[in-house]
Amino acid sequence: MNYDNIEILFVEDSKDDANLTIRALKKSGFTNKLHHLTNGAEALDFFYCKGIYSSRNQNDLPKLILLDVKMPKVSGIQVLEKIKSDPHLRSIPVVMLTSSNEGPDIEKCFALGANSYIVKPVDSDNFFNAIREIGLYWMVLNKLPG
Repeated sequence: MNYDNIEILFVEDSKDDANLTIRALKKSGFTNKLHHLTNGAEALDFFYCKGIYSSRNQNDLPKLILLDVKMPKVSGIQVLEKIKSDPHLRSIPVVMLTSSNEGPDIEKCFALGANSYIVKPVDSDNFFNAIREIGLYWMVLNKLPG
């Protein structure tokens, strides 16, 4: 598989949440270059071109990372910390997309450099609208350096 030109890197371990998010992004026209990963360790392999991503161009970075907080192997907070401490990766917007509404998680994510923290709405209509607005803002309206 070619892992170049990926615009949205989506890291989510819940199959149901992933399917709902991908469906909402697809309906909003944002899935042309979306890549879904299921845990934080896989995300780190993606960024540092390890394992199945060893042939990926390390300079070809996504425009947006959607990152769940609580995942197996390596948590979203650990992935966020690694991304925001790496000068090569830190300018990529990271949106924490999670069901965790815990104050300490929110505070830690912003302290580490998260660009946004979205608690997944329980209602499917609200969830769809939130995902559409995330895609519109970060992929269309937001301008990155460079």
